[in-house]
Amino acid sequence: MGIIAWIVLGIIAGAIAEHLISRRESHGIIITCLIGVAGALLGGWLATKLFHVHSLQGFFNISTWITALAGSTVLLGAVHLVEGQRGGRRSVRR
Repeated sequence: MGIIAWIVLGIIAGAIAEHLISRRESHGIIITCLIGVAGALLGGWLATKLFHVHSLQGFFNISTWITALAGSTVLLGAVHLVEGQRGGRRSVRR
């Protein structure tokens, strides 16, 4: 699967992950797409390194979608954790 397919898949996975992680606040469509693309690429890279999968089966395979969604969800969760720690510091300083 090529890089363009991972980008398209990442945009969709990022939008789904945003709805799974945070239902009340959103980063906006551009940030969500960037996090989704990075998460999908990270998930695909980790799948090749950890599970020795040389190439995922294709755009319409469920394992590809699960990999992209898992990567996007993990990365989005990490972003929320970092933002939560920053937000907590700001409110303490006031």
